[in-house]
Amino acid sequence: MRTNELNSLIVILNFGSLILLSFITLFNPLKVNRKANYWFGAFLFLWSTFWLDEISVLTGICNVVQHFSGLANFIQFFTPVVFYTSILYFTNPNFKFHAADLKYLILPAFYSVLLLLQQSADEESQKFLKLVSLSFILAQVILYTTLAYFKIRRHQKRIMSFASNTNEIDLSWLKYITFSIFLLSIVITLYNVFFNSLTLNAFINFFLLIIILIVSYNSVKQKEIFPLNEDHRKEIIQINEEEQSGGLKRKIVPDSEVETLKLKLLELMKLQKPYLDSELNLIKLSELINMTPHHLSYVINTGFNENFFSFINTYRVEKAKELLAKEEMNKLSMLGIAFESGFNSKTSFNTTFKKITGQTPSDFKKRSSGL
Repeated sequence: MRTNELNSLIVILNFGSLILLSFITLFNPLKVNRKANYWFGAFLFLWSTFWLDEISVLTGICNVVQHFSGLANFIQFFTPVVFYTSILYFTNPNFKFHAADLKYLILPAFYSVLLLLQQSADEESQKFLKLVSLSFILAQVILYTTLAYFKIRRHQKRIMSFASNTNEIDLSWLKYITFSIFLLSIVITLYNVFFNSLTLNAFINFFLLIIILIVSYNSVKQKEIFPLNEDHRKEIIQINEEEQSGGLKRKIVPDSEVETLKLKLLELMKLQKPYLDSELNLIKLSELINMTPHHLSYVINTGFNENFFSFINTYRVEKAKELLAKEEMNKLSMLGIAFESGFNSKTSFNTTFKKITGQTPSDFKKRSSGL
């Protein structure tokens, strides 16, 4: 198969995959992260339009598409904004737009002016305006991928205040996709400026196909991040916002009562062992101990100087150490030990165990057995 034919096949796969995935995400059959998935589906649809010119040539409707090229370019410019909006809703499902968010329209407004100028400019001016337009596109991508990356980083820290297992809700896949798009946008822009972009098409399209397949896999299996119950969700988000602003440092519970609640919590952890539940979160534990999530979070933060994630996983690691040291547990694999200790994956088990003990579970097992 020749390079042009291979590139055409990849273009069709990219376009078709994004259209299908955007449809699935927009209609969201699992009904999870609804607002986030709505915006993410819109992002996927806009992303698919970047192959519209090549698809129009392959299907023979290029004359029709050319009439709408200016409008398509303007709409495509919103792609990074829509992507960033989906991240806002993934990390805070109660996010609301305010008048201050109109600042996100500044770059698109300037870009629309450039597009209008390009249509009436002479050939020499068009080259210059095209270069300026590429600069605007690159600035837009860099701005919103950077904002998205750091928003996800903050989210990964904040979910530790209410989740005991974070590997399925930490949006790591989106962080890596964001980083890939950031680098790829710079490469494509520079190549368009200094070289003939056609020679790069096959490689770029193949690389993007891999990214699209990764996005497809992860977006479909993405779990609900925050509690479904609206009251619980609001409380969790409020706790997150207070922790971010240092609000939990104010006394929500009197010091004398903190000590009493600490003892009550320690007794619950010892007798009922709720940490063995891999789905344990702040809401579940607060219901077990008959305490509000707000008060429980404050007791853990103030009384133990830990967040919820580290408090629960310290117990899990101790349980794992106990199992690893027992000869009768040699029949269990590391994954089996992880599940028995309350972890929901081998990766989170290894990472958390090493972070708390300074060694891997395998190293601990060898030392404890005297090997």
